[in-house]
Amino acid sequence: MLNFRRLPALLPHIIGAGLLLVFLGGCSAVRIGYNNAPALAYWWLDSYIDFNDAQAAQVRDSLNTLQAWHRKTELPAYAELLRQMQGAASGPVTPQQVCEFSDRIRLHVQRLGEQAAEGMSRVVPTLQPEQLRHLALQFDKHNKTWREEWLDGTPAELSARRLKKAVERAENFYGRLEEPQLSALRQSLSRSSFDPRLSWQWRLSRQQDVLRVFKEHGNGDRTAHVKAEMLALLQRNLNSPEAAYRDQFEQMLSESCRTLAALHNSTNAAQRRQLLEKLQAYEADARALAADK
Repeated sequence: MLNFRRLPALLPHIIGAGLLLVFLGGCSAVRIGYNNAPALAYWWLDSYIDFNDAQAAQVRDSLNTLQAWHRKTELPAYAELLRQMQGAASGPVTPQQVCEFSDRIRLHVQRLGEQAAEGMSRVVPTLQPEQLRHLALQFDKHNKTWREEWLDGTPAELSARRLKKAVERAENFYGRLEEPQLSALRQSLSRSSFDPRLSWQWRLSRQQDVLRVFKEHGNGDRTAHVKAEMLALLQRNLNSPEAAYRDQFEQMLSESCRTLAALHNSTNAAQRRQLLEKLQAYEADARALAADK
């Protein structure tokens, strides 16, 4: 029901958010994916940084520690949240209800990032200039893809892409959408305040912030405040200090709550039953994984 895949996730909390994304990536693969999350997250991070042998061992250790914390502390909370979502799934919902669930998910993402900051504070001081250059190149590479997806093309082409992605995400939970749901999504997108140019500037700003902070504290900085700097970086990533970026993000969250409520309320009994079964499967996976030592 909720758009999990668009939750904020850049390098300051990519380790923690990565665990959440792996967990919510697909019912049939949840348990296998979660148990292999440290290896998957390491591969993801290494593609950005290109760790040396000493860093690799340190990062893998941090990821294993993070997963142990996450399994014990967060998975039971996920299971409870999913149980409560099931209570709402069978009937109509309000935008306020959707936003309440969204806020709780955001809180879990923040907790994951804060926990990941401990490992970051150990590895960032070891980063070398060539690794930061590699990171900048990876940002550029992914920025090209982002531009092609969200900025390049006519307004009609961009709208069609957004609708296609929204339909794909919704059908992952509800099954095949029918005209009432497609109409709800079209109407929402036509009224959306999303400004891809502003989002593009925000994306670049966050990346430059990451590069600046990593450069300041890389290459041997062992000062005690490194962790505090990582936490501050995370906070700026989640809540931009720039009013224009922050206002658009909050507006889009509010619009998403209205859209998801309208979409859900337009579904039929079979579609809601499929959503309920999906949430039940997620809850069962969360409880099983939490119990796995």
